[in-house]
Amino acid sequence: MSICKDLKRFTRTHETIADLFSLLGAGLLFGSVWATLAYHQLVMQWLAGDYLLRVPLLMLALALNAFGILALLAAGSSRFGEDDEHCFGTFPGRRTRHGATGVISGWVQHMENVGKKHR
Repeated sequence: MSICKDLKRFTRTHETIADLFSLLGAGLLFGSVWATLAYHQLVMQWLAGDYLLRVPLLMLALALNAFGILALLAAGSSRFGEDDEHCFGTFPGRRTRHGATGVISGWVQHMENVGKKHR
């Protein structure tokens, strides 16, 4: 069984923990915005010391922060949705090869199918 299905089953049985994940994700998002505004000058002075070493460290920290926010929000919202819903899926147009009909044919077919489903 995939991690997605395990996480979905866990968050459906323990909705309080799923709510906590959502709350932590939102708190991390707003805390990151606050920290950026509050410590901007200090971080810029710290970066001025050695750009070659510290810029990649800052980028790594920002990437980990963004991953943490998205992971917490995804874990909190995984209890919603249908039971037969695929985990981590994309629309089929992105997986098909682009043939003679053009580069955007997959997107056009997807948009036509969306229009048919929602009428």
